[in-house]
This record gives sequence, C-alpha cells and structure tokens, in this order.
Amino acid sequence: MSVADYLASKPFEADPFQWDAAEAIESGWNVVVTAPTGSGKTLIAEVAVHLALQRGKRIFYTTPIKALSNQKYGDLVDEHGPDLVGLLTGDNVINGNAPIVVMTTEVLRNMIYADISALHDLGFVILDEVHYLQDRFRGAVWEEVIIHAPRHAQFVCLSATIANAKEFSGWIGERRGHTKLVQTWDRPVPLESMYLVSDRMRGGDLRLFPMFQTRDGRRRTNSKLEHLLGLERGGRTRFRTPRRIGTVEHLDAEHMLPAIVFIFSRAGCTSAATSMIESGVRLIDPDARDRVRAIAEERTAHLSDSDLRALDYGRWIAGLEAGVGAHHAGLVPAFKETVEELFAAGLLKVVFATETLALGINMPARTVVLENLSKFDGESHSLLGPGDYTQLTGRAGRRGIDEQGYGVVLHSRFVDFDQVVKIAEAGAHPLTSSFRPTYNMAANLVANYEQERAEELLNASFAQFLRGADDQGSERRLAEMEDRLVDERVRAECHLGDVAEYTRLLDAQKNTAAARISGRLHAGDVISIPGGAREGRYLVLRKLTKGKKNVRFLVLSTSGKTSTVGDRDLRGAVTLGAVRLPGQFRPNDRKFQQHMLRQIRKYRDVQPPIENAVDETVKHPVARCPEASTHVTSYRKSLRTAKRIEQLKRKLRQEGVGLVRDFRAIEELLTEWGYLDGWSLTPRGDRLRFVYNELDLLLTEAVERGLLWSLTPEEFVALASVFVYEPRTDTPVPPEWPNEVVAERFEAIADLWEELTELEAAKRLVTTRRPDAGFAHAAFEWAHGVDLDDLSTGSMAPGDFVRVSRQLVDLVQQLRDTFSELSDEANAGLQLVDRGVVRAQGAV
Repeated sequence: MSVADYLASKPFEADPFQWDAAEAIESGWNVVVTAPTGSGKTLIAEVAVHLALQRGKRIFYTTPIKALSNQKYGDLVDEHGPDLVGLLTGDNVINGNAPIVVMTTEVLRNMIYADISALHDLGFVILDEVHYLQDRFRGAVWEEVIIHAPRHAQFVCLSATIANAKEFSGWIGERRGHTKLVQTWDRPVPLESMYLVSDRMRGGDLRLFPMFQTRDGRRRTNSKLEHLLGLERGGRTRFRTPRRIGTVEHLDAEHMLPAIVFIFSRAGCTSAATSMIESGVRLIDPDARDRVRAIAEERTAHLSDSDLRALDYGRWIAGLEAGVGAHHAGLVPAFKETVEELFAAGLLKVVFATETLALGINMPARTVVLENLSKFDGESHSLLGPGDYTQLTGRAGRRGIDEQGYGVVLHSRFVDFDQVVKIAEAGAHPLTSSFRPTYNMAANLVANYEQERAEELLNASFAQFLRGADDQGSERRLAEMEDRLVDERVRAECHLGDVAEYTRLLDAQKNTAAARISGRLHAGDVISIPGGAREGRYLVLRKLTKGKKNVRFLVLSTSGKTSTVGDRDLRGAVTLGAVRLPGQFRPNDRKFQQHMLRQIRKYRDVQPPIENAVDETVKHPVARCPEASTHVTSYRKSLRTAKRIEQLKRKLRQEGVGLVRDFRAIEELLTEWGYLDGWSLTPRGDRLRFVYNELDLLLTEAVERGLLWSLTPEEFVALASVFVYEPRTDTPVPPEWPNEVVAERFEAIADLWEELTELEAAKRLVTTRRPDAGFAHAAFEWAHGVDLDDLSTGSMAPGDFVRVSRQLVDLVQQLRDTFSELSDEANAGLQLVDRGVVRAQGAV
C-alpha cells in the first residue's frame, strides 16, 4: 500500500503538512517536522511505521521519558498487536527483537555504542519531542544518536515549534543526508489569549477580557483592557488577582472547562486541589464519581494499604471525585497516570499542574490557565522565556471537540500588562545545544573510532554547526574567573580542618534556628529579618502550610507589599512583638494595609549580624582559627565563582567552544588514571564504556578502588544511592548515616571526589558534581523492609522517593552487568529495593 493509499484509508483528511512529510519519508528523505501541540505529528510517525513494516525493516520510536514510552507502546500495540511491538526502557524489556520497538533515547544511544553492527536492519528512527535536545542534563544524548546512528537509517524528527528550525534541519542534513523541513504554525483549534481580573468596583466579580482584537485586518492589543488597567496606575488599586476557587467557578460558568491550571510549584498544586475539596466544589455528577473511583481503585490496586496511607490516598481520591486533580513530579507514578487517564476521559474538569505536564503526555483541555508568568529556575524568580507561553498553552483546544481553545492569564500587580502581552506574542523559542564530551562518551569514541575521526565527530555537534569562530573574549573571561577561583580556594584553606565541612555546620545551625523561629510564629507577630535579600520588618498575616516542615508564612512588609517567607528567609530573624489583627482579614485591602503598617512601624529593626561571623557554639577545629571568618567568606565566594564558571562554560559549550580541547583534557586524565593506553582502552576503560551516570568516572573509580566491595546488600544500595541522589535545594543538610561502615566508605568516596575535581580544575574541565548522601539512610531502611510511611525521608515527596529509587535500581543493574565482582551484592540489593511502590513504577 502506497503512502497515498495509507493516508486515504484514514477516517479523516490529512493536513497539507502531513502529506508533505509523508511523501518525503516515502522518497527516502529524513524529515524535521515542527508543529504546535495537538496538530497531528503522530500521523507522520505512523506513516514511517507503515513503511518500515511494508519494507521488512525495523523502526525505533524514541521518547524522552519512560511514561511517554509506555504510552506510545500501548498505542502501537492497540494498532498493530503485541507480536509486532516491543518496549525497552531500562525498567521494561518486552519483545525487544520486534520490528517496532519503543524506547527512551538513552537506550538507543547505548545500543549504538555497544554494537552498531547489530542495527543493520534498522530502517527508521523516530525522535519524538526532539526539542528535548536542549535539556542541559540529558540533551547531549539526542545529538549522540543523530551523529553516531547507522547512516542507512532514516530519521523522523518531531518537535514543537522552534524559532531556528531551518538551522536545525540544516544540521540534520549535514549529519544524515537529504533532509526536508516541514513546518506549520497553524493550530488545529484556534487559541484565544484571555486576561482574567477581579474587579473591586463590581464587588470583586471576575471579568474575562480578550488580550487582542482585530482592527483593520491587523491583530492589536485590546484597547479597552489597556484603558481599564491604565486608569489604576498611580491611584487606588481596582483589580486584584482572582482566587483559585473563583477562577474555576467562573470558567465553569463560561463553559470553559476542562482546564489545566499551571502553577509553578508542587506545593501550590497540592494546596490548590485541597482548597477545592475543602470549599465543597463539585464539578462532576454522581455517575462520573462512581467511574472515577472505579478507575482510581484499579490503577492503585498494586499498592499496599500502608503505601496508600503514606500517600494520603483518602484526600487524593476525594479530590478526584470532585472532578479535581493535581499533577507534578512529587506524586507517585500511579497517581499521575490515574489523573492523566481520568482527564483524557473527561472525568476530571480541572488539573493543577507544574510545567512538567507540558512534555508530551496526551492531556488536551479546552482552557489552559497560567496563574503566574514568573517561575523559580533554581536560583531566582524570572518571567517566562520566549516560547514558554506557546508551549504551555499548546494543550488548549481539543481537536474534533472544541471550536476554540483558551489561554487565560490571571491578573497580577507584579507583572505589567504590557509584559504579559510581550510574553503571549513571543512565539517559539530557539533550539540550543547542550552537547559536551563526558568520560563515558570519550571511552566509547576511543572504542569505536580512530582518533582523527572521533575529533571530527565532536566538531559535528549542533552547537558547532550554529557557531563558527571561537569566542576569544569569553574564553579570556573564563580564564580570569578560573584564576580568581584558585585564589579564593587558597584563602579558604585552614590548617586546623575542613572549611567546607565547617561552613555546612554553620548553615545547618542557621537552618535549625530558623526552623525553631518558624515553629513559634503566629498570625500578628512582628518580626525583623536582619541582613540578606529579605532584610526588614514584617507582619505575619497567616501560616500557609500545614505541619512543621518547609513552613511558609504570608507576611506584610513595611513597604506595604504582601509576600511569602520560609525557613530559609527566617535565618537570624527576631520576634519584636505582636499586634492584634482585625476580625475581617483583608490583606490586599488598602485600609487594612495602612492600619497594619502604622502598627508595625512602631517597632525598630534589629541590626544585621556581621556577614559570615563565626559562631563559637559550632564545635569544629576551624572555629578555633582566628582567621575563620575569612576562610568561610572565601569559601562562600569560591562557591559563587565556581557556579558562574559553570554557567559560562555551559554557554560556551552551547556555542561549540572548546569541545575538542575538553576531549583532549579528558584523554589526559583517563590516561593518568589508567583507563587509556594511547588510543586504546585498558580493561577498566572498557568497563567505563557501560557506566551511564552523571558521575561516571567517579563511580567507576570508586568500584575499581574497592569502595563498594564487601558490603551487605543494604549497605551496598545505600552507598550506591550517593551517585544518583541530587537534592532539590542548594542548602546542604548533614546526612544521617545508617551505620559506620557506610559513613566511612562515603568519606573515602568524598576524598576521591576531591582528588578528581582538583585534576579537573587543573585541566580546565567542568568539575564533577559532588556525590550526595542525602538518600542513603532512606535507601538503607527501604532495603531493610521498612514501610513507606515509616521511612526517614524528611521532606522528600513520595514521587521523588520513587523516582530516585528507580534511578538507584537502574544503577545497581548497571553495576551488576559491568562489574562481575559486585554481582552477588547487586542482585541481592535489587531484590530488596525493587519492591512495593518502587516496583510498581516499572510496570507498563
């Protein structure tokens, strides 16, 4: 059957861009397809599958995440039957020799490096969500696949809209041969951008305005809305941010549900869903509630009663029965997958989600709401970047159901309307490169290529294609910063002890003190925060979180602004007194604010402490040094300088600067440590080829030096966890050790890390991230059979526990398969860790 006949057999008419792509694939071309979410890129992938089966070739369908792989596997099994479809994700190996195999991109990269000759019958590779190539942690894998895959394989690259699609397809053409770019900007369902305000002059009623209007055939900003918002500048505030419950009720009244409400905070998503339940909102009828409960019970049947108690199952299902759910990385997979299934079936009307939902999962809605246009990027709050609005609102409008999709932005007095308009009009983002050589990549290049060819392939990256000449100014600035870092590290050294350890103890003491303060605060307290970004006096208006961990408060500053503070902000804070709050609590009301401001201005601020002053109560050898404050200050400066160096190096890597230089430096280091002998791998270098971990060389060397040998299975998995766990905060927390053996082995690994990073710094390489023992105790307990609700996980969300545990399972499998001397401990450890809620994540 020809492609034309195949498309004609579909119960719908293919769009022109789908025809263009299909004909190019049939003619033997690679294709790059960029199109909005929901526009029908999947049909193009189906054409490639049809051609592969017809020609007797294999086809690999790659996705960036396991959840997407599982979803695509299910779709393809429904279409072609289980005998023709396989799945390879690390968690699952199902029918791996099938003609159609779905896999994560890392699995394909590993197959290429392991034995490229085994891919002789590979006809097509589909790279779904190929714009993931710019991900700073995993994006290089996509470039490795594009560069190293067999030349005879045709590539079908599917992407959201990107600004530099011509450059990207040009690079694909340079690497893979004839390539056709197929672009469409047309959405299958038109999107209308809306702006929602709470109007005080109308008793707080919500009013929904289009952001744009068409005049004289041109799209312009809504002049009426601009006029209304302009009237309040310099005068009394008329418009407020709509409340969540009111927003949902208004959308319901306007027939704009189902909706996805993006909140860039896990806690915010959970809090929003909880507030809906507590308010008594019911968005679905009794029959739908019965179906919801049946599906939820079926999806969670594999979880034990103790697991369900730990996961607060009762509250979760109460929300679902109200037609409301939350979706974020802190939830266990079973909960997230249930929400996805219920929403796709029309049984949930509102889902509060973080931006992780924007990646691939099939959850179209009529409306997408952006509660805020700024988000925390790990270091600071910043406005959404180019293309973020387009990506997030891409789910608005269900093809074949809705005539119109809606992207709704809530009014905020912290973001001017003209900024909102610029973000909404920003269009697509440019695709950048995150490619850089790693130790594992270097070992595989040595194993598979001659030296000259390997260096040519390093210069074949997308970054190098975009770039051109070296940026000598940036490299000069980098050299200056590296010299400064050396000086700061010298000043941070103390002959009495480890300054880094001492600084962590100081920080831990401040955190403990802040937690004690937050535990005593109540609404009406006046506090002073001396020093830091939040310096000043504040009135505590109310506590926003439940429990004693990660506490946050709504506060009013002396400038009249309301904001939130948490334990980290309250370091050194002092309670000055208390005031009586009025019976009617109206924090956004001008009269309320003025009355409260007069009260808190009666108190005087506390003088800030001397920065980095030494606290004598911290027992550590460095505390006795007369230069301790200087050492601590220099250490903190070195951390900031190292972070800026990493940022600049990342920018240079994105521009293709120094890739071959870095590779040669890696060669030198691997030679010094016995992994290379000339352009040949030693036995330990050959083992490094099969260690796929961010800390690949550190982990391999730790094994080679015996640091993971002669351990009980529980100790083994606890120690292995230090190579996969990465905390969500930069604030260090002293680890809790399960026993002295694990503590001593970790200290040896930490010493090895210092040895490695000193070499890396001397060779101007990006230094390896420090291993973190923050998960070791939880891994040890879980391996000992402790139930989920009894684990010592601190503030870690259940979904994070499962995710890190799955990464740990994957790493232990690698160690088992790569190092025969560890097979007994690894197999026993797998049996102990891969159980219960952790094992359930591996199911399709």
